[in-house]
Amino acid sequence: DARFSSWKEGFDSPTGYKLNLIMANHKSALKRIRSNNKKRLLNRFQHKTTRNAIKKLRELTSKKEANKMYPSVVSLIDKLAKKNIIHANKAANLKSKLANHIASL
Repeated sequence: DARFSSWKEGFDSPTGYKLNLIMANHKSALKRIRSNNKKRLLNRFQHKTTRNAIKKLRELTSKKEANKMYPSVVSLIDKLAKKNIIHANKAANLKSKLANHIASL
């Protein structure tokens, strides 16, 4: 696959995508490339962190611990939805499923 051609030898990003293959013609376009990359990496980090928190919550067997952790996980999910990293309906579905999971413990 062409996307992962640089996977082993000196890749620019954690995904293996080459980021500056096309030289921008404007100063503002160069800045846009830099800022988009920063935002993309931050979004990926926050999304992955939230997914890991959801997994940890689902693995809990103690209702007391789950109830304690639930508000912080919901907060992470809401932040992702607010920044359009995930869709608002997906956030609602996740929160609902987690609440049902905790209720069933």
